[in-house]
Amino acid sequence: MNTRHDIDIRPVHADEIPAWIRAMNTGFLRPPSVSEAEAEDRGTYLVPGRTLGAFDGGRCVGTFRSFPQEITAVGGAAVRADAVTNVSVTATHRRRGVLTRMMTRDLAAAKERGDVVATLIAAEYPIYGRYGFGAATTLAEWTVDVPRAGLDPRWAGPEDGGRIDLVDGDEVRKTGPELYERFRRAQPGATDRGERWWRLATGAPAWDRGAWTEPFHAVHRTARGEVEGLLTYTVDDHWGDAKQPLDTARVKDLIAVSPAAERALWRYVCSIDWVTGVRTGRRAPDDLLPQLLPDPRAARITSQADWLWVRILDVVAALEARTYGATGALVLEVADGDGLAGGRYRLDASPEGVSCTRTTEDAELVLGVAELSSLWLGDESAVRLVALGRVREERAGAGLLADALLRTSRRPWCPDVF
Repeated sequence: MNTRHDIDIRPVHADEIPAWIRAMNTGFLRPPSVSEAEAEDRGTYLVPGRTLGAFDGGRCVGTFRSFPQEITAVGGAAVRADAVTNVSVTATHRRRGVLTRMMTRDLAAAKERGDVVATLIAAEYPIYGRYGFGAATTLAEWTVDVPRAGLDPRWAGPEDGGRIDLVDGDEVRKTGPELYERFRRAQPGATDRGERWWRLATGAPAWDRGAWTEPFHAVHRTARGEVEGLLTYTVDDHWGDAKQPLDTARVKDLIAVSPAAERALWRYVCSIDWVTGVRTGRRAPDDLLPQLLPDPRAARITSQADWLWVRILDVVAALEARTYGATGALVLEVADGDGLAGGRYRLDASPEGVSCTRTTEDAELVLGVAELSSLWLGDESAVRLVALGRVREERAGAGLLADALLRTSRRPWCPDVF
C-alpha cells in the first residue's frame, strides 16, 4: 500500500479539473460522471492556487478548495475570511494524512495573506475541531402546520401600508444584492454573496437544468416603495383522497432588513391558498417565526444542528473587529497546535471601543483556538465551556466576564451554504 508520502498534494491544473470534480463527487457519494459543460462552468470560479488535489500517481484521490470571503462580525464589521469547501478524501485513501496536509497548507497560506478567520460548513462534526475550527452558529428548521397555527385566513397583506409583490429572477438579480448587503451588515455570522450566488438562486447552470425547479420570489415593499425583504420558495403539488389540497411551501431564502418585513413575509407564505404546510429552510435558532403564530406549537422543529464553523487565524484582528456590550478586561491564554494564533492576549473592551494586545500577564482564562472561535460570534457560552471542561478558569469568574463581553442579545446566523 502506498504511504502518505507517495501522495502528491498540489494545486490542480486546468486540464485536471474534470478529474478533480469526479473525485469530489465520489467523496460525496454523487454520481462520478462529469460533463464537459459542468467542468467548464465550475472552472470559472475555482481560484487558481487555492484548488488543491491529492494525487496518487495519475489519479485524484482528494479535493480541497478555498476562496475569498467576508463574514460579518458582531457590530457589523466585514472580516476577511478564508472559506473552505469541497473537501473530500476518496474512501480508498483515508487515514493517510491527506486532509491534514491539504488543510495545513491552506491555513498557512490564509494566515500569510492576512485573512483573519477561516470558515466552513462541516458535513461531519468530529473532523474539524482538530484543525482549530469551532462551531460558531446554529441553524434550525421548522415545519408549520398552517391550519393549526391559528392565523387569520382573511389576511390580505401588511397592515402598515406596505405591500408584497411577486417578481421574477431578473428583478431579484437587480434588487437582491443591495438588499442582502444591507441585511448582512447587521447580521453577525452572515457571509457575502457574489454574482454567481445570485445566478444560481435564479436559474441553474445549463448543465444542471434537470435538477432545477423554478421558484417563486416575493418582495416586501414599504409604504414608500422601498424593498425591505425578499422571499424565495417552491411549492409541491399534493392532494388528499377527499380532493383537498395539502401542498407544502419550502422556503429557500428569506431575508429582511426590518422586523415588519420579516413578519409580513412569514405571514404571506403561511397564507397562500392550498398551502397547508410550510418548511422554513435553514433559519437562526431564535427566528421570529414560531412566536409570530397564535399557536407557536404549530411550528415543529424538524432540524437543529451546528452550521457555520470558524477558525481564528489572527486573535488580535478578530477580537478588535467586533463590538462589545459590556466593559471589562480579560487575559486569555490561547492554545493553537498549528502555531497560527496561539499566545497570551489582553482584551480591554467596552461599548466605546476595544484593544487586544499580546501580554505577559497571568492568564485568567485558558482555552484552545477552537473554543475561542466558537465564542467569537457570541453564540457559545464560556461558562458552559468551563462546565464541559473545554475551558479552564485561572481566576474565578473569568468565564462569567467572558460571557458578559462576548455574548449577544440575538444569536448569530449564517443563512448560506458554501
